Amino acid sequence: MPGPDRRPGDQVLPLPAEIPLVDEPGGTEVDLKTQIVRFTLTGGLSAIVDYGIYSLLLNLLGWPVSLAKAISFVAGTTTAYLINRRWTFKAEPSRARFFAVVALYAVTFAVQVGINAALYFALPDEWWRQPLAFVIAQGTATVINFVVQRVVIFKIE
Repeated sequence: MPGPDRRPGDQVLPLPAEIPLVDEPGGTEVDLKTQIVRFTLTGGLSAIVDYGIYSLLLNLLGWPVSLAKAISFVAGTTTAYLINRRWTFKAEPSRARFFAVVALYAVTFAVQVGINAALYFALPDEWWRQPLAFVIAQGTATVINFVVQRVVIFKIE
């Protein structure tokens, strides 16, 4: 479809597929307090997805720590992005934003998996080792995610 920077016949790439979670229009300004509450609720749900898959792969299937955490991270962050884009920040789909999120998640992936593995192997082999390592790694990545998404990513047009 022609637009201000397109000519008839130009190839138009589709936006990344997303699950429609709400029917509200995007672009609505949401105040900081609302964003923090929504981000926290979304993060809680995403952490449940992440930790559930991590525990299943690590404890029930016996996968290596970093592989189990990597798979669970992808599932949790995908959940978080889809909900945060539509509900927390109310932003329209955007290729630039999508690729910025992919770059951010690559950084937080390294941070989260690295911190989790370092703490998992540094802490004593007690019942609290896995959840403590997970919570510290998750908390660090969550703070990075919120700040970068609020200040940079969801300001991208």
